Amino acid sequence: MTGTPARTLLLWCPDWPVLAAEIVDGVPATGPVAVLHANRVVACSERARAEGVRRGLRKREAQGRCPQLTVVDYDPGRDARAFEPVVAAVEELVAGVEVVRPGACAVAARGPSRYLGGEEAAAERIIEHVAQSCLVESQVGIADGVFAAGLAARSGRVVPPGGTPEFLAGLPVEALGRSALADLLRRLGVRSLGDFAALPAGDVLARFGFDGALAHRLAAGRDHRPLAVRQPPADLTVTAEQDEPIDRVDVAAFVARALAEQLHERLAGHGLACTRLGIEAVTEHGQELHRVWRHDGLLTAAAIADRVRWQLDGWLSGSSGRTGARPARPTAGIIRLRLIPDGVIAQAGLQAGLWGETGEERERAHRALSRVQGILGPEAVVTAVLGGGRSPADQVRLVPWGDERLPTRPGPAPLPGEPIARPGRALLSGESIASGGGRAVGAGRPADHSAGGVPPWPGRLPAPAPAVVLPSPLAATVHDAAGEAVVISARLAVSAPPARLVVGTGRPAEIVGWVGPWPVDERWWAPAEARRRARFQVCLADGTALLLAVEGGQWLVEAIYD
Repeated sequence: MTGTPARTLLLWCPDWPVLAAEIVDGVPATGPVAVLHANRVVACSERARAEGVRRGLRKREAQGRCPQLTVVDYDPGRDARAFEPVVAAVEELVAGVEVVRPGACAVAARGPSRYLGGEEAAAERIIEHVAQSCLVESQVGIADGVFAAGLAARSGRVVPPGGTPEFLAGLPVEALGRSALADLLRRLGVRSLGDFAALPAGDVLARFGFDGALAHRLAAGRDHRPLAVRQPPADLTVTAEQDEPIDRVDVAAFVARALAEQLHERLAGHGLACTRLGIEAVTEHGQELHRVWRHDGLLTAAAIADRVRWQLDGWLSGSSGRTGARPARPTAGIIRLRLIPDGVIAQAGLQAGLWGETGEERERAHRALSRVQGILGPEAVVTAVLGGGRSPADQVRLVPWGDERLPTRPGPAPLPGEPIARPGRALLSGESIASGGGRAVGAGRPADHSAGGVPPWPGRLPAPAPAVVLPSPLAATVHDAAGEAVVISARLAVSAPPARLVVGTGRPAEIVGWVGPWPVDERWWAPAEARRRARFQVCLADGTALLLAVEGGQWLVEAIYD
């Protein structure tokens, strides 16, 4: 960091905690007022200082010096809320304001000095504007760096470019704002910032640590911290006021088209594109309607207009109040329509597919499903999203059409080297439908982090996943070759090899291959919610592969492999 600190203009409001107490709580700042934190004075009014009250005094001592003292508790939230109008007033003249703390804000001095006629003229203009807008007295300091500008604001000085080290050299070490460091420096004979800056940087770091080295740089005028400017958010919302209430879909479509083009132009002017659109409408009777539309790509002007038209069609064509699938129609026409870009990204943030834009068939399907959502609501059209889980039913989540298709809990890929047999045929000796050797999943398997750093679910079902997951498992019985029921012990020991399967009241089917059991012991720490079961994969003589589970001594068919 060898460059020169940027010229900084800092606006400072003296005794701001006292002024904030007057603005918010009505405590008169013209009287003797002290703001206390941890039983010590952190700020006081001019009248209190005249009576001998100083920062750092204890409450009892301050009241002893000024018996009429009004004591106010320190509230940083109150100070910040009261300072917001001052920051807004500064932003009306200059852009890129950084709030240093409640009562002080800084901007880069280059811009205001160029279009307001110089640094001194810019300082006078900002002070005058804050006084007229907020009725608050302030001072401005200009120097190289935020630290020096803050000290210059105490006396309302404009330090010439390059003169910051000389300006700082004559100030006492207490100006660093580090009481412990200042006390130690004074005991060592270092009384000014110039004396402190003359010390070797390596010795300062070794003796005072990192914070002392940072203070040493500030004392030498080498403040290179860039301004963390606050950019005022752009107002992207567009609104259309109607003199006559809209109660016809064709009129609403005309208004929607014009409003959509206006929104698209405003977004394009900021280099943005909309991915989530909020549509608000207010009726003549004050009824407020709101709906949010999502899109997996960039909403063009035509796409925005279509969604607004569909939504207005859904509202204005609602039911007349009788019970039905459609929501009730508004009691009056729409007098205000507002479009809110609820989700925006940089327009260059998405790229076309490998073979160009989205196909016409997919776009037509999307338009049709979106229109159904406009009539019946977003939850009326849902799609499945795969995620993590122990059983096939846990791995599927239904999300509304157009929402982000992100799994709530990611699931890992199959373990490397795991042999996977083709379902639909008999298994050879020792072969598995989904994993080699019929190992117990989650019992004794080492943790694997190969799938993108995500460990596997303990007790998860290995690949391949079943094609059909039954909404409700079917009761079944499993018999061995002698016709006896096959049971599973607490230690997962199978009484005999499964030979026949009967589902419900159906006919017995011969089992030609099986693997398992895979134990699943869920929520064992909560007896009321505990669930323990063992799963098997079986292959029947006709080529059908099933996922079976044993829970509480009952066999169940959970899923079917294709």
